[in-house]
Amino acid sequence: MRKGAHRDEAEHRQVQYLSSAAVRGRLGEVLDGQGYHLDHAELVDLQHRPGAGATGVFRVHVTEDESEELFVALTAEAVPEDSVLAAGEDGDATWSAWFHPHDPLLTGLALASDPATVAALWGRGGTLVDLQTISYRPLRRAVLRAVVTGVPGSSDASGDHDASGTLDISSASGRRTVFLKVMRAGLATRLHHRHTLLAAAGVPVPVVLGPPVADVLALEQGEGEVLANAIMANGARQVEPADVVGILDRMPADLLELPRRDAWSDRTPDYGHAAATALPDQARRIRSLVDHLQRQLTVTDRGPVVPTHGDFYEANLLVKQNRISCVLDIDGAGPGHRVDDLACFLGHLAVLPAVDRRYVHVDEALRRFHGYFKTGVDPAALACRSAAVALSLVAGARDSGRGDWQRSARQRLEIAESLLDL
Repeated sequence: MRKGAHRDEAEHRQVQYLSSAAVRGRLGEVLDGQGYHLDHAELVDLQHRPGAGATGVFRVHVTEDESEELFVALTAEAVPEDSVLAAGEDGDATWSAWFHPHDPLLTGLALASDPATVAALWGRGGTLVDLQTISYRPLRRAVLRAVVTGVPGSSDASGDHDASGTLDISSASGRRTVFLKVMRAGLATRLHHRHTLLAAAGVPVPVVLGPPVADVLALEQGEGEVLANAIMANGARQVEPADVVGILDRMPADLLELPRRDAWSDRTPDYGHAAATALPDQARRIRSLVDHLQRQLTVTDRGPVVPTHGDFYEANLLVKQNRISCVLDIDGAGPGHRVDDLACFLGHLAVLPAVDRRYVHVDEALRRFHGYFKTGVDPAALACRSAAVALSLVAGARDSGRGDWQRSARQRLEIAESLLDL
């Protein structure tokens, strides 16, 4: 068996194991070693990163002197041994564990999860009234939302900005919402630099609240409502596609000097493997789609290298008064191809009905945005790259927490196939 095929099979078994009742025994051993007794365990998140391995996060109820709820992660990925608990071997995998929020590769997560520390670092004299985890990808990144009230200062809700674009929230009063992005070592500093570049170029991005602390970057809440809401309401018919593209036109040339990151279409075989792991009964169909996409990606015109966003879709765009008012998640901003940003937008847009049935206006929105986007790039390249993006979202249906996630995953696969005919 070729090496890649053996890896794929091993990762498939990892995913199956984390989803099985057998994992309870391993969790029990980890907890026993820390003085706990496992009463109940529930898998709340399962992440599969092709080529790296699978990770599961479990909500566990334990007893020591009294009942307690904890979150424990198990991973087959390679992590520093001195920052995790050894959890034994099982066939193709060597398992490691940790108690949330002590992620071995997100060393700032414990800091960002501690209310007293968050209040001291970013509260500016106000009262922290809420701290919630918005998203968490084990070993990759996390986003937390902190709400602070009673920040002393003037009534100017806009705050004061220094020359670097940093907001001094001590000059604002009232309710403030701050987002804390927890990243791997060194990446928060790079993200801070991207925010500085884009803000200087006039791209509307969230304002940073100072330099990173322990690889945590704090950001002011952006102005506007997420574009996804407008799409759900009426297909975002009040938002002009030209305004969306105009945001990309404003991306500064300085981004071309940054490291290049793969577009979604560059990892089509990996995402195909993840999709086949999630839907093993559709593996042959998925392989056929991947083979077709690989041929199309090779022969279509990707266009010149230009400054790009890297993750350009409706959840990362805010709208105010029918205009794009803020661009979020610029971690991947750098050199790339315009067609990949546009394909990211269309691929995510197309799968929205598989995410939530209330997205009933997507067909109309897809026709309108695609009709404009295809005038600036190779239409065939846009079609196959949009399909590749939709394929990359198939396995993510498993992480939705829905009991019928397989249906959603199959619907996403169907949508990916249909985008080839854009």
